[in-house]
Amino acid sequence: MTATDPARGVYGISVAADLVGMGSQQLRWYETQGLLTPDRTPGGTRRYSDDDLVRLRRIDALLDAGLNTAGIAMVMDLQDEVDDLREELTRAQRP
Repeated sequence: MTATDPARGVYGISVAADLVGMGSQQLRWYETQGLLTPDRTPGGTRRYSDDDLVRLRRIDALLDAGLNTAGIAMVMDLQDEVDDLREELTRAQRP
């Protein structure tokens, strides 16, 4: 059995919205705000991945903490940058 790629878009918008407890319109709005970029099928249908669901939950937590979307974008960009640097450091430390 192979592990599923968490970055692969597999959920339609209504399923993704249900899984994270949000409305489909919220997901669309987060995309217009640049907070999320789901995969698209050749026909243009959004497909959300497990990574996208994690990101949506992070957005929700930051909203609950009182940040606006501009603040959330800044925090998430910094978190992504830290994650990338950690990954780079881990690769550099491998023999």
